[in-house]
Amino acid sequence: MGKLLAKITSPADLLRLSDDELAELSAEIRTFIVDRVNENGGHLGSNLGVVEMTIALHRVFDSPSDVVLWDTGHQAYVHKMLTGRSEDFDSLRKEGGMSGYPSRVESDHDWIENSHASTVLGYAHGLATAFESKGINRRIVAVIGDGALTGGMAFEGLNNLGHSGRDVTIILNDNGRSYAPTISLLSESLVKIRSNPLYMDRQRRFENWNQNLPLVGKISSLGVRATKAAIREAFEPRAFFEPLGVRYLGPFDGHDISEMENALQNAKEFEGPVVVHVMTHKGRGYAPAENDPIKNMHDMGGVKPESYTNAFSEAIVKLGEEHDDVVAITAAMPDSTGLLPFRDRFPDRFIDVGIAEQHAVTSAAGMAMGGLRPVIALYATFLSRAFDQTNLDVGLHNQPVIFCLDRAGITGEDGPSHHGIYDMALLSKIPNMTILCPSSYQEVQQMLMDAYRIDGPVCIRWPKTAAPSVSDAEVGSGLSARKVRSGTGVCLIGFGKMLGAAQEAADLLEADGINATVWDPRAAKPLDPALVEDAATHDIVVTIEDGLASGGVGAMAANELRDAPCRVEVLGVPTEFLAQGNADAILARLGLNGEGVAATVRQIASQPRPVGS
Repeated sequence: MGKLLAKITSPADLLRLSDDELAELSAEIRTFIVDRVNENGGHLGSNLGVVEMTIALHRVFDSPSDVVLWDTGHQAYVHKMLTGRSEDFDSLRKEGGMSGYPSRVESDHDWIENSHASTVLGYAHGLATAFESKGINRRIVAVIGDGALTGGMAFEGLNNLGHSGRDVTIILNDNGRSYAPTISLLSESLVKIRSNPLYMDRQRRFENWNQNLPLVGKISSLGVRATKAAIREAFEPRAFFEPLGVRYLGPFDGHDISEMENALQNAKEFEGPVVVHVMTHKGRGYAPAENDPIKNMHDMGGVKPESYTNAFSEAIVKLGEEHDDVVAITAAMPDSTGLLPFRDRFPDRFIDVGIAEQHAVTSAAGMAMGGLRPVIALYATFLSRAFDQTNLDVGLHNQPVIFCLDRAGITGEDGPSHHGIYDMALLSKIPNMTILCPSSYQEVQQMLMDAYRIDGPVCIRWPKTAAPSVSDAEVGSGLSARKVRSGTGVCLIGFGKMLGAAQEAADLLEADGINATVWDPRAAKPLDPALVEDAATHDIVVTIEDGLASGGVGAMAANELRDAPCRVEVLGVPTEFLAQGNADAILARLGLNGEGVAATVRQIASQPRPVGS
């Protein structure tokens, strides 16, 4: 840790630094971020880009007396350092350590644990309303990226803030590297903004990167590219914000601390909501992040060759080659969901809607109605934001939309907001939804091909971890379950990744003289009748899933076995917020590994059988 950074224990310490020392501190912070993220993982480019902006923010506003809100929270590392948490970065994203997002339990400087984008203006409106009603004089600062501004909630919050006239300073961090949907009102003043030499001078730093973007086709251009240009280059911001009742200031150089301080001081003097438009360079000061748009877009991870995501990435390109009606949709994450090869191969059939999951789902329903076969690739945690649309726009109309959910189950280091544990409990309640759970690399590819042939909505969900590779004989087809192992007395049903835990448990139980049957259900909904019939012949049935136990697919299996003379135990994730940690360690603590499942079976077997059962 640098000598200046080591002395920063609160934002007040920044006020004692000279301009030269602030520049030195900025360099120390960047070095510190690179070292810690390379060691522990996390979000690199987004934090390197906000160093000077965050320093200026904390020199002008008095946190935590003034409320500082971050959208999204993955750009808050510098904020954490300046509020006395630099030493905690050794435990970044580790179990029991510092969260990768703002955390209310960590510091009074953190107000919201926000890692699902586009919500901050809603929080700001609510807090401003509460403070005004109680006669409390506290300034609210909401930092939102241009990517997060593309979400519908952001526009709803902006509209209500303007209507209310309440005091909120909105820092619009325009880093030129995010995605956005098309909103035509933003592009009406193209000529005016391009004739502004100050603005265009600050835009030139992004031109080289923009020129290297792959060419895209008609559908894609109607999606993210056109609107990103609108937000970043092609509209006069004042003409957009001020009719909503929100004053506009800018644009300003987000890497000039003095200029930023002056802008924020001026914003404080105005009554009502004010947008301070700040230009920053994502990944600034670290060449690998500056020159690699994929690393820069999200975090240090990539699509690993042995991952479920890579299996999907290969499969959707193949599906697209076989069927020209296949269209791929994502919500600002084409890289980490594995869609970049499809985008490059079929640019006219790829759509990035920006951070707008609700729109993605309803738009997909419309595409399906028009004869296309849309495939939506999202993180499982983000589908929760669009459940209503999935249920009523896709499900009610029985449209053949394929939902491909990455990072399903316990994800680990990103904490409670990113565990994908709700999808099966939610989607299983949609009457005509098919849910497929691949247990191997090859099953992902088989299931995507099978899903295309299903005339109705389908969800395929897989975890973040590596995918086992199996032989052709170990790959199923359609909605048929696969009996992996035959035994007597005990039946273990492992959904998706949890098939591995079932197999490990069966090996452990065999040492105790218990020969267990193991099923790979493949389709969690509907369950194969052959699986249900076979399970009913056993004394003990244990279902294992990495989603919520309450109301999940194991509970549905138990319901189908309610008239059978067997004891059914449903193992899954409890209904609680689970902190970050190693994914396998969390599963083990929850009894969702081989040893835990075997222990459950032993416990049930040791209990007297209820009379009459």
